[in-house]
Amino acid sequence: MRIAAVAEAEGGGRLRELAEEGPRSRGAVWRVGDLAGAVADHEHRGEHGPQAEPRRWIFADTAEIYPALLDRGVRIARCHDTTLVEALLMAHAGRFGEPHALGAAWARLHGRDVPADPAPASGEGAEPQPALFEPDRSTLPPDADPLDALAEVYADQQHRIAALPHPGRFALLAAVESAGALAAAEMAQAGVPWRADVHDAVLTEHLGPRPPAGTRPPVLADLAEQISAAFGRSVNPDSPAQLLRAFEAVGHPVPSTRSWVLQRVDHPGVPLLLRYKELARLHSAHGWAWLDTWVSRGRFRPDYVVGGVVSGRWATRGGGALQIPKAVRRAVVADPDWTLVCADAGQLEPRILAAVSGDSGLAAAAGSDDLYARLAGSFGGDRGRAKIALLAAMYGQTSGDAAALLPRMRRHYPRAVGYVDAAARAGEEGRLVRSWLGRTCPPPAWSPDPADDGGDRSERAARDRGRFTRNFVIQATAAEWALVLMAAVRRGLAGLDTSRGSARMVFFQHDELVLHVPRALAGDVTAILRGAADEAAALMFGGTPVRFPLDIAVVDRYADA
Repeated sequence: MRIAAVAEAEGGGRLRELAEEGPRSRGAVWRVGDLAGAVADHEHRGEHGPQAEPRRWIFADTAEIYPALLDRGVRIARCHDTTLVEALLMAHAGRFGEPHALGAAWARLHGRDVPADPAPASGEGAEPQPALFEPDRSTLPPDADPLDALAEVYADQQHRIAALPHPGRFALLAAVESAGALAAAEMAQAGVPWRADVHDAVLTEHLGPRPPAGTRPPVLADLAEQISAAFGRSVNPDSPAQLLRAFEAVGHPVPSTRSWVLQRVDHPGVPLLLRYKELARLHSAHGWAWLDTWVSRGRFRPDYVVGGVVSGRWATRGGGALQIPKAVRRAVVADPDWTLVCADAGQLEPRILAAVSGDSGLAAAAGSDDLYARLAGSFGGDRGRAKIALLAAMYGQTSGDAAALLPRMRRHYPRAVGYVDAAARAGEEGRLVRSWLGRTCPPPAWSPDPADDGGDRSERAARDRGRFTRNFVIQATAAEWALVLMAAVRRGLAGLDTSRGSARMVFFQHDELVLHVPRALAGDVTAILRGAADEAAALMFGGTPVRFPLDIAVVDRYADA
């Protein structure tokens, strides 16, 4: 059963059932004073009533409506997020950069001027919501009813999906992108268990005692003095301009102060400067100011942006959740009588290539726990050379050791290499490429026809885009596999015994998932994860021989995973 839901002020809202015989069918409308309570009642009936299949809620923007439901203790199983799905459909049609919120989708459907999407309120100065539900309807004109608009846009999206070359795949993409929005809100509410005292101890260990605001920590201050002494002049290590002049003055001119550039320079100041840069990143990205801002009541709550990267990977609005340094991970500690279950999909992108390309040789290797070890026989028994060859094929590396290994890779695994070669050619020619389920890469910044831009398109720009699209078809499909995995895990967790606490997903990063679990349920959660990996492979690729094993660690501290 599909139910469209819109929020209204003071916690109320309206619901409409969308009849199964046609998504455009208009069912009865219910106006409710307590939207969260009404959703909870319908969800409960979906689980235990005569219709066992859970409801699929139609939301204009899950990130807007679901957190308020979670705050009331309401969790839902499935939804369709029209904003996220509209973005996927518009990209598939090659229309990038156009607004995709409900009002914009409705305006396109009715041939009206398309309003700009409202900018999300975030960061300092953001206005808080005045009520439990206070949706932003600025993109809908006054004469458009939000519930009618939601039902119409959903029906139109279903029609457009059905007309695509691979509607089943794209429907799965729409479903798991929407499920990701539910998971993101749930993870933000649950939060990552975080020990502020441990984090402070890590910072003190690396940087010295916490300094007054606006001053360098003692270790950084000492390194700054040593760097100046090494160059024989006062140098601010935070100033690239001063560093460039300092290197030139000692006879080592450099084009930039990037770490990989400095590592080639033989000067006593370089090791000090590299160490300074490493610790300065820790201080600025995850130092005491970060701890004060992002950790409260023993939890770090990342603000995820679902599909925030063109490949479909998630992004975050501040907080650096996707780049937590190893040292800081020591602060992620499970609560007493709880544990962390950390799952990492090993060698995911090579396995994705084996599945999507249909290369029988690579698929056979991907049927083992260590794909690279199985490939080694094609490279003189050298696992390292096999890994270099496969990664070079996926990422477009043609120099160094890869140059000698790629011909052998092409000879032994022609369909796999041909798959990414075709994606690279499409990118170089300015064409769009798509992931397995149908996520579409952005168009080139340059015109594919030199006559249209005065011949300014460079071969280098074309090659750069070819390298991007070569990996896009793999990385984006890997992101989809991770979303299918997450959706399956959500469903599995919902069936666990909650008498001693509810197992929750709390952190997600590319192909890694971390759950905070009552210790007694760790074994059950491990089984759910392994089953979800098998389910993700079957849903995505059918009867593929490719295995997608998970490295699972049950630990008290994230750093030990």
